[in-house]
Amino acid sequence: MGAEAVGLLLVDKPEGPTSHDIAAIARRATGVRRVGHAGTLDPFASGLLLLCVGWATRLTEYLVPLPKLYRGVIRLGERTDTDDQTGKPIDRSDGWRDLDAAAIRRALGARVGEIEQTPPAFSAKKLSGRRAYDVARGGGTVDLRPQVVTIRRLELCDLSLPDLTVEVECSSGTYIRAIARDVGEELGVGGHLAVLRRLRIGPFDVGEAILLDRDTPCEEVRARLRPAAEAVVGLERVDLEPEAARSFCHGQPVSWRGRTIEGPAAAFSNGALVAIAELKEDRLWPRKVFGKIWSQG
Repeated sequence: MGAEAVGLLLVDKPEGPTSHDIAAIARRATGVRRVGHAGTLDPFASGLLLLCVGWATRLTEYLVPLPKLYRGVIRLGERTDTDDQTGKPIDRSDGWRDLDAAAIRRALGARVGEIEQTPPAFSAKKLSGRRAYDVARGGGTVDLRPQVVTIRRLELCDLSLPDLTVEVECSSGTYIRAIARDVGEELGVGGHLAVLRRLRIGPFDVGEAILLDRDTPCEEVRARLRPAAEAVVGLERVDLEPEAARSFCHGQPVSWRGRTIEGPAAAFSNGALVAIAELKEDRLWPRKVFGKIWSQG
């Protein structure tokens, strides 16, 4: 059987299956039970999905905050209860026929920067201990608080009214469906998200991803696994001498006289990821240890 498959798998998810469906396919292909995704895609959406396989699932939380790049189609003139094309239409308007490119660009520009965004009613946000989509499906009132997100770029790529093709560079936690909804409201005609494709997560590009389905050979899936250490690309890196690394692997802190480190850091020794570390005063403390996979050299 060989060693357990471990690493980061870049998948180009097609429209239709859920992110959990794709993770289940990866489990069967790798023979590994522990497979987790670093941020879901809605079933109607396609594009880049990051999967962590084996012990690399312990690194998923460090991939989630990475910025994202999407390409989507906003359809003006129709609001839906889900803010996307899967929902039930709740309002229609022909006002989009009177819009021009200048007005549309102004509406898009109003969403750029650090903004407050109200999540869609059909979202996984918690509301009194229940998922918002469960409350919405049950006919209940969904009143979610706005959250601060950052839209770095919202560019109009094609204008074929009532459709706007846009590219969105944004922070983690941004709802592209909410952007479509809010742009439609800004223009006074309503709107929803008709198409969505995720192109990039941090440094990871969909062009490097595998098309994964139940017929994908297991050998191909294993061959496409990237080193687990790539999952900590967003963290500061510290390099430890072998003796300090051994202390870390036993859960012991080590003295630190280097630069100030804010938040978690990735600790390496001899090129191998040893642990996730945290600086407290003048000591580095192990937060997550990967001693079993670290070679004593």
